[in-house]
Amino acid sequence: MPDVNTNFNEKTIKYEQLLEDFKKLLKDNNLKFTIQREVILETLYNSDEHLTPESLHHLIQEKYPELKTGIATVYRTLSLLEDSDIVTSLSFGAQGKKYELGAKEHHDHLICTECGEITEFVDEEIEKRQEIIAKELGFKMSDHSMQIYGICKTCQDKQK
Repeated sequence: MPDVNTNFNEKTIKYEQLLEDFKKLLKDNNLKFTIQREVILETLYNSDEHLTPESLHHLIQEKYPELKTGIATVYRTLSLLEDSDIVTSLSFGAQGKKYELGAKEHHDHLICTECGEITEFVDEEIEKRQEIIAKELGFKMSDHSMQIYGICKTCQDKQK
């Protein structure tokens, strides 16, 4: 699989710029800039994982117990960030959403329905086919998201 890339650790924006954009977003929405909100943004920025609001809250409580960041603040901040395309989410139905910072190169996801493991990837052949299909159907594509659900190798091996 020479055309498949699974390394997406590099950010497409520096934290300082992201923070300035976040401050403007808060101001535009008549919200105060607080250290709790900044820590939510910073934790998302520094994470290589897809986080549930609960796991994000747990990470913040572990690292900054004195901040007393409430789970409601985490949910509201994630909602604001998602509405403004700073973060993206993957839906897990009744199990909720997992979030990631949108400051990465475009990629798609393989999602294990057994353990929840998420593998990010890009396959240039798939990317080209999507563009061709959109063009053939007279569709002007502005963005896309692909999520493939199944069972990862680790879970398959456990079932044997």
